[in-house]
Amino acid sequence: METKQPQTSPAQTRENIMGTMEINPLLVKLSVPMMISMLVQALYNVVDSVFVSHVSENALTAVSLAFSLQNVMIAVGVGTGVGVNAMLSKSLGEKNQSRANATAKNGIFLSLCSFVVFLVIGLTCMKPYFYAQTSDAAIAQQGIRYLSVCCIFSLGLFTQTMGEKLLAATGRTYLSMISQLVGAVVNIILDPIFIFGYCGEALSGTTGAAVATVIGQFCGAGMTLFFNLNKNPDIQISFKGFRPSVKAIGRIYTVGLPSIAMQCVGSLMTFGMNLILMSFSATAVAVFGVYFKLQSFVFMPIFGLNNGMVPIISYNYGARRPDRVKKTIKLAVCYAECIMLIGFCIFQFAPDKVLGIFAASDAMLAIGIPAMRIICLHFLLAGASIVLSSVFQALGNGVFSLIVSVCRQLFVLLPAAWLLAQTGNVNNVWWAFLIAEIVSVLLSLGFYARINKNIIAPMYSPAE
Repeated sequence: METKQPQTSPAQTRENIMGTMEINPLLVKLSVPMMISMLVQALYNVVDSVFVSHVSENALTAVSLAFSLQNVMIAVGVGTGVGVNAMLSKSLGEKNQSRANATAKNGIFLSLCSFVVFLVIGLTCMKPYFYAQTSDAAIAQQGIRYLSVCCIFSLGLFTQTMGEKLLAATGRTYLSMISQLVGAVVNIILDPIFIFGYCGEALSGTTGAAVATVIGQFCGAGMTLFFNLNKNPDIQISFKGFRPSVKAIGRIYTVGLPSIAMQCVGSLMTFGMNLILMSFSATAVAVFGVYFKLQSFVFMPIFGLNNGMVPIISYNYGARRPDRVKKTIKLAVCYAECIMLIGFCIFQFAPDKVLGIFAASDAMLAIGIPAMRIICLHFLLAGASIVLSSVFQALGNGVFSLIVSVCRQLFVLLPAAWLLAQTGNVNNVWWAFLIAEIVSVLLSLGFYARINKNIIAPMYSPAE
């Protein structure tokens, strides 16, 4: 498919924005639309659960159990996009237009390959996945219906995610935001229509939630395709004579694979926590699922901040401007900690209100209120860790992010949660989050010191 975009790079235009604009307004300019986009993405996760919770607690538990594999799907899409984002921004900073174009085209190719993989998973793996977590046939069947639709029709998710990363990599985060908003609004409108049976019994309940979600994703994907083909002159996308490039794919996954692995580690952690909590009750699993939906409203804005930060760091890394790199990191950490403080206050002082959104029963409130208050303590430390993780990726050292994530979630959080569960008190399990976050912060600071010494400092000339 050919576009009518000019084949010359608008490098000078990009230089004015990414290379010379004051860092604080630049970070705000690029991050705020992405933060809104991430909040919208959180709506994708939360809206389904809110409406499903009014069907039954079993339906809410089913959607919570689906989250681990659903998160793997999101991890592959977002992680591949992170690799494309960093490599494309770096190529533009180096004024290497051909490499930027190759990165974009191979990124789109990889998103299609990802869809094929999850199409197969959706057709073959749903029953063993759910019955490994629960013996309750009612919960399992509702989960199977929900997740099968999400996997089999995941083309919209992967296309939308890649398109948004291409827009973000070239500084057009406001267009990415618009595509997210379109998808989310469609999803929110359709959710009650499908879930409550207005389109027939076959498309009601968890099945309806999934159908509304994938329709929203396809609408968002259509918007990203339109914007990249017509409103993004920094890259020229033409698939005439296209052949996948091993080098380009290697560059993408050098950064992207650690990001994918990190989020997949999060899925393993969620799967493990579900097994630990199921030993207490299905309600405890539902509480954990609700927490994960709610905390996305705190963490997603920081992920959006990171999406605005990464192209600035990658561009100025390619242009060898260390002062701009360091200032971007400092500002991002400050903003992230402010966001986390707001989240801490909400979870600490109004847990009953946020749980009430999900039609929480008395049993869910009894478990959920202390859970929210204990878990949110780790918010105060998490902001810096999340930002530094993306800094490592932007500077081509995504393996550091992977090490921190694996240590935090698999080597510390899960073992700590299991040991605390042996006390027989579910409230003790939640302290594992704070323990794991302390380890995460210490590791992140250690790796940043190494990055600063080996990558950032050498960018200064001897005269400086």
